[in-house]
Amino acid sequence: MIRSWLSHPLTRGLDLDDPQTTILRKRILEEKPFLKKLYRQWYGLLIDSLEEATFPVLEIGSGAGFLREHLPDLIASDTLYLPWLTLVLDAERLPLHDQLLDGIVMTNVLHHMSDVEGFFAEATRCVRVGGRIAMIEPWTTPWSKFIYSNLHHEPFDPQMREWRLDSAGPMTTANGALPWILFERDRERFLSLFPKWTIEEIQPMTPFCYLLSGGMSLRSLMPGWAYAFCSWIERAFQPWMHSWAMFAKVVLKRLP
Repeated sequence: MIRSWLSHPLTRGLDLDDPQTTILRKRILEEKPFLKKLYRQWYGLLIDSLEEATFPVLEIGSGAGFLREHLPDLIASDTLYLPWLTLVLDAERLPLHDQLLDGIVMTNVLHHMSDVEGFFAEATRCVRVGGRIAMIEPWTTPWSKFIYSNLHHEPFDPQMREWRLDSAGPMTTANGALPWILFERDRERFLSLFPKWTIEEIQPMTPFCYLLSGGMSLRSLMPGWAYAFCSWIERAFQPWMHSWAMFAKVVLKRLP
């Protein structure tokens, strides 16, 4: 009942895998200043993680986002055709030359991949030594389990034993707990399977701001001018993020 009441009227009942839904979400993002400020903060974190990359940087799952406003030379891509993209591609079969990229960035994308092992094999091939994968993804904490299980439309299953997801559509294929499973619960397995990568940083964050923004699917509960104060409150929660975070910045570095 609460989820239905909070649903954004423009996206209620739409097919998430229809490109027109993503086009509509771009309009929603532009019209939600609190959410747009949150994305700007996330983009700043991703850019800082690239450490002045000079080679091409690929964004996977660009969707309705606007990262290219901050990185003009970004290769913006998605699995769906959208008029503002550079490439339409499958992240598990990248149409790129070996060692071409200085980095890969993603925002809320990895947990939609049906074959993450295939993606990391391709990333190992395409990212040069010293390059990075930087992402912001849902994270698993007691607070996030409650929110994602009760107020979010995507599946969230921290108990999933295998990494592969049943393939539905590009947006409806999902497990919000998958990044935590890969980099926290199954960390040693991940590093064993992909010895060319090291987990350089995991920064749990954003316990409240995304929830208050309504994301792409729910109504915003806060005006844009309130974002600075909300962000300040979140910084005060930093010592307790292991219990309260809803997202995490994860940075991987390509080894020789």
